Amino acid sequence: MITVTINNKKYEANEGEYALQVLKREGIEIPYLCYHEALSPYGACRLCMVEVTGGARPGITTSCTLVVTDGLEIQTEAPEVVRIRKVLLEMYLAEAPGSEAIQELARKFGVERSRFADFDIEAKGDRCVLCGRCVRVCNEVLGVGAINYASRGTKSNINTPWYGVSSACIGCTACAYVCPAGAIDIIDSGDERIMETWNRTTLKLKECVETKEFFATEKVIDHVYSKALDLPEDLKEVSAGSRMRRRASEFLPKYLRK
Repeated sequence: MITVTINNKKYEANEGEYALQVLKREGIEIPYLCYHEALSPYGACRLCMVEVTGGARPGITTSCTLVVTDGLEIQTEAPEVVRIRKVLLEMYLAEAPGSEAIQELARKFGVERSRFADFDIEAKGDRCVLCGRCVRVCNEVLGVGAINYASRGTKSNINTPWYGVSSACIGCTACAYVCPAGAIDIIDSGDERIMETWNRTTLKLKECVETKEFFATEKVIDHVYSKALDLPEDLKEVSAGSRMRRRASEFLPKYLRK
């Protein structure tokens, strides 16, 4: 274990972990968008910046990419850090005015309105903040690569290749799960999952043999079985809810007999 100082108070940390991980564990509030514990550090949104005042090169840097070392000293509420944070939140409000999650985050850190409200967001939609979480989970975790960044400058956006229906998308919904802005729309209709945000890419859903509920896309099931070859075959046919009920029916009689 090593010792780091945050806002003039000492904390224990694990050597090699990132400063943002320490801040989160200790309950020290700091905003962030691009960071997710399941993904590699990215440092794109810049919201998690802190001021390094000792134990490392002084200056302002992103805490999600700052590896802690023994004796590191940082400030999360230094005047310049707070100023930059508020400007960034104003920019995100302008870029994603339709995102309630971004509005809530901005309010939490003292930003109610944006000076940049006339920012050109036509190509980006009104909720996406280009944090890249969806792209990274699709590439890093799933290895699918169905979406990526497109265009440049104020027209930058995240989309499928050639802005068309994706043949690579498996409909796993991981992109929507990690999105911090609620910018990805997915609709289940009958036996289909429609990835509205990804140009209405549509995938067939699998029906549970027990409950007749649709529980996952056929592509997701095939993808899982391609990565884990030793899974029992019946998992392809039974939903998670049905498997839980099976477990309960097997366990409860034994438990009640005790």
